[in-house]
Amino acid sequence: MNQPISPSVPRIAALDVLRGFALGGIFIVNVMVMSTPGGFSDGSAHSVVNAFFYDKFYVLFSFLFGYSLTMQFRSAERAQADPVPRTARRCLMLMAIGLLHIVFLFLGDVLFDYGVAGLVLLALSRLRPKTALIVASVPFTVVVIVNTALNVLHVNMNMGAPEQAKALAAMRSGWLDAASYRWDGFAGHVPFFLMFGLLNALPLFIVGMVAGKARLLEQPERYLPLLPRIQWIGFTIGIPICVLGAFTDWPLAGPAHLVAPLLSAAYAATILRLLHRHSAVQAIFAPAGKIAATNYIGQSLIAAIIFTGYGFALAGRLSDWTVLSIAVTIYAAQLAISAWYVRRHRYGPLEWVLRAATYGTLRPARTEQPELRSAATG
Repeated sequence: MNQPISPSVPRIAALDVLRGFALGGIFIVNVMVMSTPGGFSDGSAHSVVNAFFYDKFYVLFSFLFGYSLTMQFRSAERAQADPVPRTARRCLMLMAIGLLHIVFLFLGDVLFDYGVAGLVLLALSRLRPKTALIVASVPFTVVVIVNTALNVLHVNMNMGAPEQAKALAAMRSGWLDAASYRWDGFAGHVPFFLMFGLLNALPLFIVGMVAGKARLLEQPERYLPLLPRIQWIGFTIGIPICVLGAFTDWPLAGPAHLVAPLLSAAYAATILRLLHRHSAVQAIFAPAGKIAATNYIGQSLIAAIIFTGYGFALAGRLSDWTVLSIAVTIYAAQLAISAWYVRRHRYGPLEWVLRAATYGTLRPARTEQPELRSAATG
């Protein structure tokens, strides 16, 4: 039997804007390995991405996922429904979509990890805020210690030349050979995928969940006074350490990982301040954030057409800065197309699938828009 769907919950402009903004940074990082196995070679492009993008935008995206989970709970409460099966179905569908994404498009998928970590977060959802933050600190601390140890010991985690050549050949081959290679890569490293989700994404989910329960982003009068201080701390501490780690042979990359969330928070604070000063910020980023899952998979599809045997097979044939220019162009096009699309559709294709899985029923994707709560009014 189909479960009742709750009345439309007003969308939070800040959430959509931050998601839309984060999509660009995530693509900048992903395109490094989408365009060539093993990522960019050492050089200025690689260093710039490492300093200002790597480990910064998935932090923001993961935080927003945890925040959005609390909105799923509220939606269930309005419908007098149990949020557990709804959320579990959504996470399982994320895992299924992520697995298809891995096999057919991109081995660096995060949706599978998000689904796994989301199920764990569901089990932790009744924790008190202070307890939840203590729990989040444990895996985060483990990651910092491990990253520091690996770099102090000069452990090389990059692909060797033979493996890079094999991966490059697979990228340029037909879809069946490429899919087989990616499946083997996933099946042989399932523990790594699970570890990434539980050690990297889960702590950020928990922090987002705590913020969501407090409705932080829905009350501008609470967060606006904090933003200048967040910017000052994040940029003052984060930029020097991240730049030092990216542009030098500084072995202590653990501190760089430790301060990455500070820089990510400074980015978010900057966007939120701009959102409250310039209405164009919402118009530019919110539509892409509203259909973030569709845009995320769309980035992989477009990159596959450009770089793999699905299309032009340009993997390994373009300079790093050219690849980054292509990524920026694709992202700009997504922002424009998203603005056009959401004027006509309430959900993106993947958002429609996720919603159908969540509620166990189908609704038209093309329908009247829900109320969008503006940044100014909260």
